[in-house]
Amino acid sequence: MKRSMRRIFPSTVGGILVAVAGLGGVPGTSHAAMMAPVRVVHQSQFGQILATPRQQALYYFTPEKDGKIHCTGSCAKVWPPLLVGMSEHVPVHIAGAMGMFGTITRPDGIHQVTFSGKPLYTFTSDKKPLQVLCNGVDGWYVVRVH
Repeated sequence: MKRSMRRIFPSTVGGILVAVAGLGGVPGTSHAAMMAPVRVVHQSQFGQILATPRQQALYYFTPEKDGKIHCTGSCAKVWPPLLVGMSEHVPVHIAGAMGMFGTITRPDGIHQVTFSGKPLYTFTSDKKPLQVLCNGVDGWYVVRVH
């Protein structure tokens, strides 16, 4: 069975970042790269990091190392989770990222993208592409890849 080419476009719903799948292709882009809601990019201060296709740096929250979502409600308004639709598939591997991608189900039933088991978030105060304003603050860290 042939799979259709699908792209994931980040969008916001109620202030929450959502990766929305759309049909179509980008010349010179592999199928896996088009499906990925994240990219490996070079950031001048932190080196290789994970970011959204729109170049928003991605973070993880250290209290969530227990495998549970702790950033909900007002926290999720400041730190929007990177979400995907329930029927969307996140690639397990993305070139340049030494780790595995997946999803976790949030308390509201929506799926959030994870990297090496850590749920991924953006930060609302990061307004410029690849801006990282909150690394190492209150348990939040930009996701570096090696």
